[in-house]
Amino acid sequence: MNGTINKVTLIGHLGDEVKMHYFEGGNCIGRFPLATNETYINKSTGEKINSTEWHNLVVRNKAAEICEKYLSKGDKIYVEGRIKSRQWQTEDGVQKYTTEIQVTEFTFLNLKKDSEGVKSSPIPTPKNTPYDDSMMPDNDMPF
Repeated sequence: MNGTINKVTLIGHLGDEVKMHYFEGGNCIGRFPLATNETYINKSTGEKINSTEWHNLVVRNKAAEICEKYLSKGDKIYVEGRIKSRQWQTEDGVQKYTTEIQVTEFTFLNLKKDSEGVKSSPIPTPKNTPYDDSMMPDNDMPF
């Protein structure tokens, strides 16, 4: 195989609310942290070990607006995307680096609002980009 692939699949819980950033021309991005957990047994001590990994997720435009509307801290979500690393320089000259997951597809797995007894409306879940309202389900949750 001569090509390369940059694909990430995650299932985790939101660590915070979706933070929106709007740009001139009407585009926007949403950012939120996602926690994935791993539990294993230490073979030498028999101790149960819990480990959490944090991922910085970025969603764009219509997908960002959907995430902002329906997701809140603690909700479980399935995402697919690609890894993107960025660097920039602060005003005082310090180089900063970050690694993000650029989300291309997602599915809501459970919403905290549902478990609190609040009935939510059907949730459109984009599956392709660009996001087109005609692709959104309008009759029921996708799971």
